[in-house]
Amino acid sequence: MKTVRSMVLVSSDSYSMELGAQKIYDTLQNEIQNFGLQEEINVTMVGDVGRHDALPLVIVYPEAVIYGPLKPENIHYLVEEHLYKGRVASELQAASKELTGKIAWVNARKGTLPAEQRIVLRRAGIIDPTNIEEYILHDGYQAAGKVLTEMTPKQVIEEIKTSGLRGRGGAGFPTGLKWGFVAGATGNKKYVICNADESEPGTFKDRLILEGDPHSIIEAMLIAAYAVGADEGYIYVRGEYVLAQERLKIAIEQAREIGMLGENIFESGFNFNLHVHSGAGAYICGEETALLESMEGKRGEPRPRPPYPTTAGLWGKPTLINNVETLANIPAIIFHGASWFRGFGTTSSPGTKVYTILGNVNITGLIEVPMGITLREVITIYAKGMKNNASFKLAQTGGSSGSVIPASLQDTPMDFDSFQKAGVSLGSGALLICDENTCVIDLAKVLQNFFRKESCSKCNPCRIGNERAYSILENISQGTGTMQDLDDLMSISQNLNELSNCGLGQTAGTPIRDVMSHFRAEVEAHIKLKVCPMGICPMSGKRI
Repeated sequence: MKTVRSMVLVSSDSYSMELGAQKIYDTLQNEIQNFGLQEEINVTMVGDVGRHDALPLVIVYPEAVIYGPLKPENIHYLVEEHLYKGRVASELQAASKELTGKIAWVNARKGTLPAEQRIVLRRAGIIDPTNIEEYILHDGYQAAGKVLTEMTPKQVIEEIKTSGLRGRGGAGFPTGLKWGFVAGATGNKKYVICNADESEPGTFKDRLILEGDPHSIIEAMLIAAYAVGADEGYIYVRGEYVLAQERLKIAIEQAREIGMLGENIFESGFNFNLHVHSGAGAYICGEETALLESMEGKRGEPRPRPPYPTTAGLWGKPTLINNVETLANIPAIIFHGASWFRGFGTTSSPGTKVYTILGNVNITGLIEVPMGITLREVITIYAKGMKNNASFKLAQTGGSSGSVIPASLQDTPMDFDSFQKAGVSLGSGALLICDENTCVIDLAKVLQNFFRKESCSKCNPCRIGNERAYSILENISQGTGTMQDLDDLMSISQNLNELSNCGLGQTAGTPIRDVMSHFRAEVEAHIKLKVCPMGICPMSGKRI
């Protein structure tokens, strides 16, 4: 890469692209050419930068000045003022001056952000995701080289076990233990699959990892395949993630061209080929056995277990299935060592967690913070508080199937074991932050409507239970509910959890359970007083 005096980064996540980031990038290139600065200025497109309130945005280094939201007609002035004359184009700066220096990796370079530590997202927003050379310049494929030239498969698995990494898809199962199961399974053919069918409403962390740093997933899958004895892998990507699929395909082709995929990688005798498989938008295919059915050309429905995918997965062969975020931790663990990784997070939940922040807060976006941080810290430090100085009421931690966390638990450490002891779950990492004006019946009804539409209908508890739960919540919101309805809701929630065929059906009743546990008085007001305390449900146009 040539030495330049300034580097210009253009956000290129899906939302930025939708808002015209490609036109801004092209205009920047043209204007820099017009001013004769092409030998002095390097312009590159980067993945999600973690802040969504000024997109599309441009960051100019070494000053780390953030401009946005921008339009193509702004670019001539920006280039003339900042890159040609050397003055900050203050009129185009992000409206919130706090943005400058407050994007996580800008802070990492400037040393001003206290808590965020990026492992999974350490390259996202810094490198051009379509340029393998930039990935390599940032220690890319170093871990793969170490594994293939210095470590045995058993040593790799032991390192992952020692690290304490737990699955980041929501279940929190020990990653090294799962790898060990596949490695120990009998079979002359094994597969590695990356589950990138991210269909939980409000969850987009995996998409931004794939868009911003696709080579990290390729490297992680190569390491995993070597460890478990697989020679072929698939990345099962949600069909709507068009940009992620495009960048993965580019990255796979680049990796193949330099010998990181294919035959005899690093002259080690190890072979590994990788493919992208597009899903068709079915929520149920996020469940790993339904994903396998889909890949085999069948209807996406969960399989009975046992046998588990670790022994009888894709086409009946032992198969390792890991979530995107889980895999994105692997190269860093191998490169830096398990003890380094355990230096972040908590004893039982080492490392970091990627969260998407949505809802009634001042700043939404993407963060990566140590496991064990609290909701209060997330809202105060990263979300910059509640909108309009409203009070925090509740949060959902994992999309539609995640727990509803009341304000009374906002100081509970956000790790797998602490949340489990508190009777809630961490989920996939989507944080929907709701203020005092949120009606819990309205929220539960929206969630239950999603589940009744997305149920694969294979088992009765899920097919009938979600439909019945929605009907009851609709009656309560209309002012025709009864106290018996509350007992019925709790029974449905329990039946979903205990009798559904798969994990998605089993967690469909979680929001109902949590609403009844933490907000029963508000629910009863809808029934006994025939009024919605928040003035949201159809029965009431005013608050009490």
